[in-house]
Amino acid sequence: MTSSTPADEAPICSARGCRAPAVWALRWNNPRLHDADRRKTWLACPDHRESLGDFLGARGFLREVAPLPGSPNLEG
Repeated sequence: MTSSTPADEAPICSARGCRAPAVWALRWNNPRLHDADRRKTWLACPDHRESLGDFLGARGFLREVAPLPGSPNLEG
């Protein structure tokens, strides 16, 4: 029997309780805690991209939303 490691698994959405594959990277920082060039990343599936972005944006933390490298085509 082999055990899987996080590197073996597809990235999943950061939304609470969601187990869907992530296709977006929401990069953010809290300017009170982090240097201006530091970025933390939340991953999002298509269903949670907007709600996670709204949560971070309302606090002034959201810096960038980008397609997750290696994720399926987001256009189709």
